[in-house]
Amino acid sequence: MDARGALAAAGAAACFGVSVPLVQRAAHDTGAWWTAALLYSGAAVVAGGFSRGASLRGHVARVVVVAALGAAAAPALLAMGLHRLDGASASLLLGFEAAFTVLLARALYREPITKRLALALVSMLAGGAVLVRPMIAERAMSPSLVGAALVLGAVLCWASDSAIMRPLSELPVAIVVRAKSLVGVAIALVVALAAREAVPSARAMLAIGACGALGYGVSLRLYLLAQRRVGAARTASVFSIAPFFGALVALGLPSSAPRDLAALGASGALLALGVLLQATESYDHVS
Repeated sequence: MDARGALAAAGAAACFGVSVPLVQRAAHDTGAWWTAALLYSGAAVVAGGFSRGASLRGHVARVVVVAALGAAAAPALLAMGLHRLDGASASLLLGFEAAFTVLLARALYREPITKRLALALVSMLAGGAVLVRPMIAERAMSPSLVGAALVLGAVLCWASDSAIMRPLSELPVAIVVRAKSLVGVAIALVVALAAREAVPSARAMLAIGACGALGYGVSLRLYLLAQRRVGAARTASVFSIAPFFGALVALGLPSSAPRDLAALGASGALLALGVLLQATESYDHVS
């Protein structure tokens, strides 16, 4: 695997992972759609200026789709989930994104799935199942189970976003990040106003915007750079370490700590095995 591409993907994972429990803390009194708008406002700020001579002509529809999925729906669903689920569990559930993205990359771009990678995906899915099982045992439609479902919905949106965005990785990174962020902010604000969500305080706006700058702006730029070098499926495989960054930070925050540490530990071990199998997979990248 290309070393620079792998490092870019790992950096994207770290930035995104730590932002999850921080968003939970910063946005606990803020509506989900306002949270989404503020997160990607922060992303737009760090995106940089538009590249001279660069154009999204021919990609407008794709930008709108990835913005609706990844910059509006996904962060809003994540915020809804974080209102119901502890930050550590929510962080580990983000591990499903790798599985979803690899499968979508296979379907859309014919990227290979070897036996080793298939075993990694099974291990990661098992880790998610172990984490969710105690929530199912509580009672039907418990708040934590609903929260887990919302987080998984966010993960599916981000995975779809990543797969659909692949052709945009050949364009200047700044223009893609800025366009996606601004369109996503516009969509999220329209929904927030239509839903009559309360306008957050200035302090909350700054805190959530800072989380967005790190977890969505810097992370997305690094993610696109990684896709360019190693492809969508392998970028997703390295990015799958993001949940561990988030879980570690969440364990240090009382409001984000899980109730079932045993399930969290078992799930983390299975997810770690999946990440190890993916990280040690060797293959030739097919553009």
